[in-house]
This record gives sequence, C-alpha cells and structure tokens, in this order.
Amino acid sequence: MKLTTQIISFLGLIIVLSSFKSSSIINSKQLNYNVIQIDSVLTDSTVVDSSLLVYTPYKEMVHASYYADKFNGKKTASGEKFDNELYTAAHKTLKFGTKVKVTNTVNNESVIVTVNDRGPFVKGREIDLSKKAFMEIAKYKLRGYLIVNIEVLEE
Repeated sequence: MKLTTQIISFLGLIIVLSSFKSSSIINSKQLNYNVIQIDSVLTDSTVVDSSLLVYTPYKEMVHASYYADKFNGKKTASGEKFDNELYTAAHKTLKFGTKVKVTNTVNNESVIVTVNDRGPFVKGREIDLSKKAFMEIAKYKLRGYLIVNIEVLEE
C-alpha cells in the first residue's frame, strides 16, 4: 500500500507541474531578441541614431572568425575593396548589404556589420568578421574565433 501511495503522489506531482504554462518564458525571450534599443551605433560611416531596430534570430552558438591582414585592399565577392578597419563580414548565403548583429556569447558584447563578401571557407565557421568588428566584441584575443549569436536586421 505504501508503494501505491508514493506512485499516486508522484503522478499527481507530474500532473500539477505539467499544467504550468512555459509560454511566458518563451515570449519574454522572443521579445528580448526582436526589439533592441540603440542610442548611437557606428556602422562603417553611417550613424543609426535613437531608433528602434528590429532583429530576428538567425543562428545561435556558432563560430565567428576574422580576416587576416593580408586581405586588406583585396576585392571582396561584392566588388568592394576589403578594409579591416570597417564593420563588414563574410557569410556564405546572406545577401550582400544585409545588416547583421553579432553578439559574443561570453561577454554579451555586440557589433553591427554589413555582409559584403562570401565565406568563411573553414569547416564549422559561420561568419568572418573584419578585424575591427571582431576585436570590438572580443575585448582581448585568446584565439582566432568566438562563439556568437547572429541576428539579421529586418527591413
């Protein structure tokens, strides 16, 4: 009889716990991803001033690397000259000109970059950032890649 009572109590506990809604947790997470207030962000030479920008999650917990200095001045796939001092990125599939917010998962620092090249061509890497953009979110360089979340600006 004692075992039966324990089983019934356990089943009752499972029923009570499963009746709680977890949708409020999911909705609050979506709100944090979808609307971001930016006071003043420098993206290349364009200043976005006190506006609401809406980003949609693209990929989470992916590898980001940065361009080597030897690519400075070389032509990108979009036809622009590459400059490691600008906020640009290479991605395999996103359209040229797409604004992307890249957030370092370790320190929550983020940067907005514009896709102007194709790559990276290293297995397991999702995005290549200009050195300036990479260093801005890395704060200090321990290795040549970061684990990041990527969000795409809705237009």
